Amino acid sequence: MRTAWVSRAGMVSLVGGLILAGCGSGGDSPVAAQNSGGQNSGVIDLRGVTQNWDKNLSSASRFTVLAAFNNQAVRDNNTGLVWEQAPDGTTQVWDFATRFCANRNVGGTVGWRLPSAIELKSVQDPTLPAPFVPSSVFTGIHSAFYASGSSLAEFPASAWYVGFNNGEVNASIKTLSVNVWCVRGPMNPGAY
Repeated sequence: MRTAWVSRAGMVSLVGGLILAGCGSGGDSPVAAQNSGGQNSGVIDLRGVTQNWDKNLSSASRFTVLAAFNNQAVRDNNTGLVWEQAPDGTTQVWDFATRFCANRNVGGTVGWRLPSAIELKSVQDPTLPAPFVPSSVFTGIHSAFYASGSSLAEFPASAWYVGFNNGEVNASIKTLSVNVWCVRGPMNPGAY
């Protein structure tokens, strides 16, 4: 038997720690879903926020600073990933970078990780000069290399790094000390 909450919400999916509800009301206004007791469940209708990679928005409309994270995180509306608005700025070797993100608290929220090389590359806007991200949205992004969570399958002591100085993806040993930029969202690390 379906509860009143399910029939009002229509579809609920958990994506990277966010609950997305597709309400069946058909209206354009945001709707808070209700539980079976008729009370507001706190689930926010995020129609229009597609959690996939099918968009190519310009930098002006691509990023949303998130008030729910005390304005310390930014949603990439192209990919649905949530990035730190201002990375820490200290350089780390790969093992410490992985642990650093896993223990990171940004805007009162945990669950951060190193991005894959593809995710890190995807945040770059090739129409902008280095560091290839809008300075009106992100602060503290250096024109330097950033660590990814992607290891080289054939050389496990090496990882992929993304250059925010030249826009290139390169590999190097994991003992290289580089910048760290943490992200939230689902990932399939075996795919890289």
